[in-house]
Amino acid sequence: MGASTTRDRILDALQDIVIEDGASAVTLEAVAAAAGVSKGGLLYHYPSKAALMIGLIRRLADRVEDEFREAAEGPEGVVRVFLRTSLPESSEEAELYWSIIAALRSKEGMPPEAEELIGEFFAEWSRLLHQEVGDPVLAEMIRLVGDGLYLTSIAGLPRPDPEIVRQIMDRLIAEVDAARRKG
Repeated sequence: MGASTTRDRILDALQDIVIEDGASAVTLEAVAAAAGVSKGGLLYHYPSKAALMIGLIRRLADRVEDEFREAAEGPEGVVRVFLRTSLPESSEEAELYWSIIAALRSKEGMPPEAEELIGEFFAEWSRLLHQEVGDPVLAEMIRLVGDGLYLTSIAGLPRPDPEIVRQIMDRLIAEVDAARRKG
């Protein structure tokens, strides 16, 4: 079995534990058992709980980097991709993000690098929005709507009516298009 396969199994196990039981349930022993590897095998790939969490956040970073690339290079543009990806695609994805944010807030076993990586995700979206939109107030309105949708979703709060969300997104996109025509 290759190293990347073992690393993926370990991160899959970690992700399952974080989703099912929260970051406080993460121990090296629990992750090793769930991944079907020895503790020594786990330590070979991830020498600490902090390294495990960084590994999981780096995995998320790969997903977010794909979104950045899609936003910057794809036909939809930054605003549409940002708003669309502000709603997690599954309850598992929402639970994973919520658990990671809760772990970051509690500082339990989370190295400063983890917080920096998550901060970089949000900062890059902000930079891309400002760059595409041009109007700093409109760019921040879009960022705040997206962040609000994201946080509402991952916290399990009642979601607004999907039709209203669609109308909000359409209106913001129309505002961006109108601002471009003026500029």
